[in-house]
Amino acid sequence: MEKYNIFEQIIVDKKEEIFFEIFKNETIKVEKIVSNGQKSPENFWYEQEKNEFVLLLEGFAILEFENREVELKKGDCLNIEAYQKHKVKFTSLDEPTVWFAVFY
Repeated sequence: MEKYNIFEQIIVDKKEEIFFEIFKNETIKVEKIVSNGQKSPENFWYEQEKNEFVLLLEGFAILEFENREVELKKGDCLNIEAYQKHKVKFTSLDEPTVWFAVFY
């Protein structure tokens, strides 16, 4: 068993998002993602084969789905079903946006 502090390694990098794999096995993957103003490319959609539970730990984000947008602030969480098209429309420009994501 290894202890992990989710608030360590909050890296500010305006060029790219940083992904930290916390745990992974054949059925589940847990990640911390740090965004600094990054968003999905204009004509890109995530359409992944696993469900994704996201919890916003810091910052602000807007997720776009085919028929709606969802604003997320610190403490908000959302379950995204497998194959549901979505993308990141916005993440905070003046502070890191820290995501806790569970793919299952």
